Amino acid sequence: MIHWLSASDAPEAFPPVERALADPPGLLAAGGDLAPARLLAAYRNGIFPWYSPGQPVLWWSPDPREVLPVEALHVSRSLARTLRRAHFDVSIDTDFAAVIDACAAPRARSPGTWITPEMRTAYLRLHALGAAHSVEVRRGTELVGGVYGVAVGRAFSGESMFSRATDASKVALVALAEWCRGRGHALIDCQLPSAHLRSLGSRPMPRAEFLAYLA
Repeated sequence: MIHWLSASDAPEAFPPVERALADPPGLLAAGGDLAPARLLAAYRNGIFPWYSPGQPVLWWSPDPREVLPVEALHVSRSLARTLRRAHFDVSIDTDFAAVIDACAAPRARSPGTWITPEMRTAYLRLHALGAAHSVEVRRGTELVGGVYGVAVGRAFSGESMFSRATDASKVALVALAEWCRGRGHALIDCQLPSAHLRSLGSRPMPRAEFLAYLA
């Protein structure tokens, strides 16, 4: 049975990640809240929230974990040309709210969003505490790409990214990798695999190994 959390439980009151379900893969617990202390305790233990509107908070810890080693980021020839031509201006933590709002906006292939108002408020709080960060990619004054997530241990847990111009989200990822390198984060935690992430260099990592990076 799934473990249920109460909002009155201690922030770190998660079950051992080894108890995560095989189906659906990685589901560990439900309930609780998105208070900063609980979110930070979750990330420190390789756990993240992901749920649809109308559901309780669902907590996940998949095994294996999809990760992108910073040094393994694959920059294609076309992306390298884009970076050389400097069509975009890149910044860090200049407009976290705008990035999360853009990530939450409906998309052609995915009209819904898991970034609920509750989620938005929770990550804005983490940003105010210095734990959540964003990369902004602009073309002129227009925000055309970005990524946000949470820094913990030697990893940066990427939550979502968006793109409104060709290669804009990839430019954001390159900038994130450079930022991570400078801060000693060896991995970008992608959480779950996708063909797009694999094309950029992500790979599966055993959960135990991933937890060692966090520790």
